Amino acid sequence: MSFSDNLKNLRKSQNLDQKKLAEILNVSSKTVSHWETGYTEPSINQLIAIANYFDITLDELMDRK
Repeated sequence: MSFSDNLKNLRKSQNLDQKKLAEILNVSSKTVSHWETGYTEPSINQLIAIANYFDITLDELMDRK
């Protein structure tokens, strides 16, 4: 599974819309949309914040086995 799909699934599993996740991560909802479509990717600091929020490792976030 790609990062973008994984992020979307994680967000939905927490019943969050893109706007709410964007507020939590201090980014715009457009940024979250771009991450979920694969148009852009988050910085390493943003990846860490995402992993911390969902209480998962970076490997899990990036779907590394």
